Amino acid sequence: MALLIACAALLALLVHTLVNARLLRRPGSTVDPATDSVAVLLPLRDEAGRVEPCLRALLALPPAVRLLVLDDGSSDGTAELVRRVAGDRVTLLAGRPLPPGWLGKPHACQQLADAAGDATVLVFLDADVVLAPDAVDRATVLLRRSDVDLLSPYPRIETGTAGERLVQPLLQWSWLTFLPLRAMERSPRPSLAAAGGQFLVVRRDAYVRAGGHAAVRDKVLEDIELARAVKRAGGRIALADGSGLARCRMYDSWNALAEGYSKSLWASFGSPAGAAAVLGLLLALYVVAPASVLFGQWWGLLAYGLGVAGRVVSARATGGRALPDALAHPVSVLLFAWLVVRSFARRGRTTWKGRPTWQP
Repeated sequence: MALLIACAALLALLVHTLVNARLLRRPGSTVDPATDSVAVLLPLRDEAGRVEPCLRALLALPPAVRLLVLDDGSSDGTAELVRRVAGDRVTLLAGRPLPPGWLGKPHACQQLADAAGDATVLVFLDADVVLAPDAVDRATVLLRRSDVDLLSPYPRIETGTAGERLVQPLLQWSWLTFLPLRAMERSPRPSLAAAGGQFLVVRRDAYVRAGGHAAVRDKVLEDIELARAVKRAGGRIALADGSGLARCRMYDSWNALAEGYSKSLWASFGSPAGAAAVLGLLLALYVVAPASVLFGQWWGLLAYGLGVAGRVVSARATGGRALPDALAHPVSVLLFAWLVVRSFARRGRTTWKGRPTWQP
C-alpha cells in the first residue's frame, strides 16, 4: 500500500512538473523599442581565472547598456584582467571594506546599485554567466510584459564532470517539481519565492522600495531573500527559462561543487527539522520506492520511471541534458541529501574566498 501511495504521489508531481514546464515564462524572439535605461552589475572577487568569457559577452551587448564591474578586494589580478579585456567599455569600481553585519556579495551588489545612477532596470550578473548579445534586451522586455518587479531568467546550466551532471540539474528540477509557479507570482507571501542570483533583473524603483541589498545584508542566499524583500514591499516576482539567453557553469569540479553547496545549502531550509522532513520525503519517493524493485516489488519500477520522467521534463524545459543523466536520478537525490547534511554540519565554519558565509 505504501508503494502505491508513493507512485500516486510521484505521478501527481510529474503532472505538476509538466504544468510548470508549460507555464514557465520564456523571453520572446523580438524586442520592443528601448524604453528602459539598463545597467548590468557584475561583482567580482578573485575571479581572474574564469570571468573573461563573461566580460567578452558583455562587450557584445548594445552600447546603450551600462556596464559596471566591482572588484571586491581581489588578490589574483581580477581588476587588471577587467581593464585589459574590457577597457573603457565598463566602469570599474573598487569595493569598499566590508562593514560589520554584512556578507560580501550583498555588500558588493549594493555598491553597484548605488553607482548605477538613473538606470531604471538593474541586471545583476555572476562571473560564470555568459550572456547572448540580445539577452539583456529580451529579459528587460519580458520583465515589462510580465508586469513583474523582479525576474529571474535561469541560465542554461553547463556541466562537465559526472558529479556536476548528477547534482546541478536538481536546481531547476526542484522548483519545477515542487514550486507552484503561477501561485508564486500571484501570492503576496514572501515565503513563496524563488530566484537565482546568476542572472537577476529588477526594476530600480522596486529594488529601492524593498531596501535593496541592505535589506538582505547578512543572508547567504541573498537572491532568494531579495525576491522575498520585493514581495514584502508589495512587488511581484517571476521565474523564467533563460536557457536561450545565458549559459553558466557554476563549478568545474566535484570538490568545488561540494564546497559551494556546503556554504549555502543549509539556508534553503527553515531548520534542521525542516531539512530532515524534506530529505525524508525525497529519499522515500525517489530512492526507497524505486529500490523496492530489488526485492521483487514491481511497482518500484513504475516509481523509478516516474522519477526519471520528471527529470527529463525538467531538462527539456530548461535547456538541460535529459538522457542518460536522468536515469541516475536516485543517485542524484542521494548525493543531494549528503550535501545538505554536510552543509548543516559545517554551518558557521565555512568560508568562501577568505570570508565567513554566515552571520550568527
